[in-house]
Amino acid sequence: MVIEYIRYTVPAERAEEFEQAYKSASGVLDDDPHCLSYEVARGVEEPEHYTVRIEWDSVEGHEQGFRRSPRFAEFFAAVKPFFGAIQEMKHYDARFGSR
Repeated sequence: MVIEYIRYTVPAERAEEFEQAYKSASGVLDDDPHCLSYEVARGVEEPEHYTVRIEWDSVEGHEQGFRRSPRFAEFFAAVKPFFGAIQEMKHYDARFGSR
């Protein structure tokens, strides 16, 4: 498993639009066999900061499976208006944690 973190800076006046974009795209993530879970979190101290956390079965599952799937275009169309707001988009290996 790998975790993809996508950090965004979204102006307050577009926050609702941003959240709606991910709600619209979430059905594609829900249906994709490579996506294990995901969450969208908004900053408390800095509400213009969002982090999207997606657990993938592997980097290959994300990049070769999901991105080449028939429904990827639907996902991309929903979130594309916010690509300019991305500060970071990278995969990470989880090292340890708790429940």
